[in-house]
Amino acid sequence: MLKNSTFVTEFLFEGFSSFGWQHRLVFFIVFLTLYLLTLSGNVIIVTIIRLDRHLHTPMYFFLSLLSISETFYTIAIIPRMLSGLLSPHQAIDIQSCATQLFFYLTFGINNCFLLTAMGYDRYVAICNPLRYSVIMGKKACIYLACGSLGIGLGMAIVQVTSVFGLPFCDGFIIAHFFCDVRPLLKLACTDTTINDIINLVVSVCVLVLPMGLVFISYVVIISTILKIASVEGRKKAFATCASHLTVVIIHYGCASIIYLKPKSQSSLGQDRLISVTYTVITPLLNPVVYSLRNKEVKEALRKAIGLRPLSS
Repeated sequence: MLKNSTFVTEFLFEGFSSFGWQHRLVFFIVFLTLYLLTLSGNVIIVTIIRLDRHLHTPMYFFLSLLSISETFYTIAIIPRMLSGLLSPHQAIDIQSCATQLFFYLTFGINNCFLLTAMGYDRYVAICNPLRYSVIMGKKACIYLACGSLGIGLGMAIVQVTSVFGLPFCDGFIIAHFFCDVRPLLKLACTDTTINDIINLVVSVCVLVLPMGLVFISYVVIISTILKIASVEGRKKAFATCASHLTVVIIHYGCASIIYLKPKSQSSLGQDRLISVTYTVITPLLNPVVYSLRNKEVKEALRKAIGLRPLSS
C-alpha cells in the first residue's frame, strides 16, 4: 500500500482559510484582544495572590497555578493561530507539530486536575472545616500540584508518542488550526484503532474521572451547606464555590463535547468551532470569573491599585 506514497515531513493548517480575508481580519482582531485580556488577567491574578498575604491560602495557591498553566496553554496554541489568520495554509514541520501537541496536552490536562484539586479544597473547607488547615497543609498542596502536572506530562507523552509513531503519507493538510490528536489520526495512512482506544482511555481518565470526583464533592458540599442554620452562612458558603463551579462546568463541558464524542459523529468543522471556545474563550473565563465573582480577589485588586476596600 505504501510503495507509491511519500512520507510527510511537514503539515499545512487548513485553519480558517475557507473564510474571506475580511472575516479573517475580524477574527484576528477579536482573538488577539481576547488573548491579550487572558494574558493580562492571569498576570494580574498571579501578582495579586503573590502580594496579598490574605490570599496565601490553598484555594488561591491552586488558582495562581491554574492561571500560570492557562497562560502556557494559550501560548502553545494562539500565537500560531493568529499568524495563520493573516497568512493561511502555514506549514509546520512534524517536530514542531509534536512539540505543540505535547505542550497543549500537558497544560490542558494539568488544568483539568488543578480544577479537581480546587474542588477537593472546597470540599474540605466546607465539609471538614475544623481539620482544614491540617488536611490542606503546604505539603498536601504541593503533592496535589505536582500530581496534576505529573499526570499531564505522562498523558501527553503517551499521546504524542502513539500519534507520531504512525506513518503519515500523501495527506498533509490538518483540518484544524493547531496540532490535535483526532485531526492528525485522520491523516495517518495505517489502521488507527489502537490510537483511538488510547485516545478514549486518556479522555476518560482526564475528563470523566475528574468530573465525577468534582460532581460527587459538590453533591456533598451542597448537602452540607443546606444544613447550615443561618441564611448568611449559606450565602457565604455558596459564594466560595460559585466561581470554581462556573469554570468547571464550562471547561469540562467544552472539552467533553470534543473528546468524548463518538468518532462516527465527529465533524471537523464543528470540532474546530468548539475548539475556539476552549482555546480562546475558556482561558479568559478563569481571570474574569474569579475577579468579578470573588469578593476577596476584588478587595485585593482594589487595595493593589490604591482604592478603598468595599468592605470598609
